[in-house]
Amino acid sequence: MEFNYDVVVIGAGHAGCEAAAAAANLGSKTCLITMDMNKIGQMSCNPAIGGIAKGQIVREIDALGGYTGIVTDRTAIQFRLLNRSKGPAMWSPRAQCDRGKFIWTWREILENIPNLHIWQDTVRRIIVEEGTVKGVETAWGVTFRAQCVVLTAGTFLNGLMHVGKTMLPGGRMAEPASYELTESIAAHGITYGRMKTGTPVRIDGRSVHFEEMEIQDGEADFHKFSFLDMPQRILKQRPCWTCFTNEETHEILRRGLPESPLFNGQIQSIGPRYCPSIETKIVTFPDKSQHQLFLEPEGESTQELYLNGFSSSLPMEIQIEALKKIPAFRDMVIYRPGYAIEYDYFDPTQLTHTLETKLIKNLFFAGQVNGTTGYEEAAGQGIIAGINAHINCHGGEPFTLARDEAYIGVLIDDLVTKGVDEPYRMFTSRAEYRILLRMDDADMRLTERSYQLGLAKADRYALLKKKRNALNHIVEFCQQFSIKAALINPTLEAMGTTPLRHGCKLVDLINRPQLTLTNMAEHVDALHRELDKIKERREEIIEAAEILIKYDGYIQRERIIADKLARLESIKIKGKFDYNSLQSLSIEARQKLTKIDPETIAQASRIPGVSPSDINVLLVLCGR
Repeated sequence: MEFNYDVVVIGAGHAGCEAAAAAANLGSKTCLITMDMNKIGQMSCNPAIGGIAKGQIVREIDALGGYTGIVTDRTAIQFRLLNRSKGPAMWSPRAQCDRGKFIWTWREILENIPNLHIWQDTVRRIIVEEGTVKGVETAWGVTFRAQCVVLTAGTFLNGLMHVGKTMLPGGRMAEPASYELTESIAAHGITYGRMKTGTPVRIDGRSVHFEEMEIQDGEADFHKFSFLDMPQRILKQRPCWTCFTNEETHEILRRGLPESPLFNGQIQSIGPRYCPSIETKIVTFPDKSQHQLFLEPEGESTQELYLNGFSSSLPMEIQIEALKKIPAFRDMVIYRPGYAIEYDYFDPTQLTHTLETKLIKNLFFAGQVNGTTGYEEAAGQGIIAGINAHINCHGGEPFTLARDEAYIGVLIDDLVTKGVDEPYRMFTSRAEYRILLRMDDADMRLTERSYQLGLAKADRYALLKKKRNALNHIVEFCQQFSIKAALINPTLEAMGTTPLRHGCKLVDLINRPQLTLTNMAEHVDALHRELDKIKERREEIIEAAEILIKYDGYIQRERIIADKLARLESIKIKGKFDYNSLQSLSIEARQKLTKIDPETIAQASRIPGVSPSDINVLLVLCGR
């Protein structure tokens, strides 16, 4: 049997869901192929979305017209804004979700998108003709002809799970691995490697002594993920809990190290540096007597709990014995042990910034197959791959995001320019323009671009325009409204800030750390009246306006730097040089530039091993 589509997406994880939704919403006839329709958008590891830098990515996906933020808001059982004690460039939203409802919310959305079909099957082979992908073949013997194919297979490509010396094939617990597909792709010259990740034990909440733990409640303010005007907290909100390992726990873990697949040679692949297993922690930090653990609910009403911080592939009896030395878990009963999983990934330097492979036209990779880790990183890649798959089918300019436009832009540029030698995780420190990439202004940065493309819809664009107008009005009012010293000084003294010697503009007062738009509105009637004009998304808009006022100098300075560096982005060099013949370049630069074949001078400057002197050589040659 044979079917015909514009776009076929392989895998219905976080990357696949966003890719399929984007392509279909833009008008491409799309098919999403998944092994299990009951696991669409499955949270394979912790049941949470967001976190440091990851939360910003989700807001960017939402601003573009994606769904991860919407699904998270609908299924959140706890919300927190991380890094509140730091500046707004570091604020990051995070939500615990109901794992089961997250899946079914995604499925409900996908099943009701026009142009999008779902097929339950396993893809065995890609079809390539004359260097261009033409479709896929499945385990059931079905052929799907397509103009573009997006691969988002996660950890399923030749997946192998480890618990102690026990090894089981699979893409995740109780789900089969995908075979033959890696080899089908590699046959066309695309190189691949192996990576490793892991997940912790799942605990029955009825067996936990919560009185031995510290409770960690969520927050109930206005923050959420989606910029759309929709309810914030639909489900019952649940707390998390924290506790610590101890020396008894560590001693048992050390005893089990000879049977750990990570240390006995059973696992050879690279694991995530920033989410290490508990056995890696005790080896890497032998002087630490305890490590913090977070116990997180898996759903609104389930007893299943996720033990964040205790990822492990040790034998299950070691895992259980070690955990029972922690007072809260002395009577612990588990649903399943933690395990590690090895899987295939493809070197992302084989991709362009659209996530299309360089060797096979119209074949796109997104998610963990590119060497990343995390639902958010996967979803961010997925929406870009889906957009560009549609464009390749129907025409238009490639859609990419620059490093000063989005964390998604930083993520993809890092992948295709630098490659990966371990699972890639996004951090705010990876972005050189953090103050420009705040969580509060993702819609300001991206929604208009997406609307012009046709992905963000009219209702979202209308909300953006209302917000922009309200923001501009508040900022302009504060810049123009004058405050008299005699009238405001008693208030300033009461708030613990220096009184004025003479009058000033309101904006100068708002810049003081003790003062905000809200507390100043209690004493300045004119400001109170202006803020009262905001009827929708009031708190969100006031917060965003205050950030623009307080951080204006920093924002302007970073914008100037970004604009200067953007000039190098305009100097196109792809295909202009035979790098191996340029003896004035270092040997390493010749090798790296030949491998990556960068689009611009700016991208070339970010390639590890390409020095400033090498860039100067290229600039001179471009001048000639």
